[in-house]
Amino acid sequence: METKKYRKITIDQEIAKRARLLALAGDEMRIRIFCFFFQYDEACVSAIAESLGVSVNTASHHLRMMKDNGLLASKRMGANICYKLVRDKFVDNLEKAICA
Repeated sequence: METKKYRKITIDQEIAKRARLLALAGDEMRIRIFCFFFQYDEACVSAIAESLGVSVNTASHHLRMMKDNGLLASKRMGANICYKLVRDKFVDNLEKAICA
């Protein structure tokens, strides 16, 4: 049998980013938030919290983490903060994996 030569796989910025996003997406509450956005695209914190059956503080905490990692965009509408899913290849693949 011939010996294969395997290339070295190092930890670069892209792998580190993917690991961070997968860890972030692996949380049960955030999976529920993703499912919400796959269905509704955009909503304010209070509506998201109500739909998920959690407090506004809990929803805000998870939404902020997702925004800080580039998965959501936000805008202020009066006293409310509303979020929208940022679509990219990672999010599209995640949708296929969790909503299949």
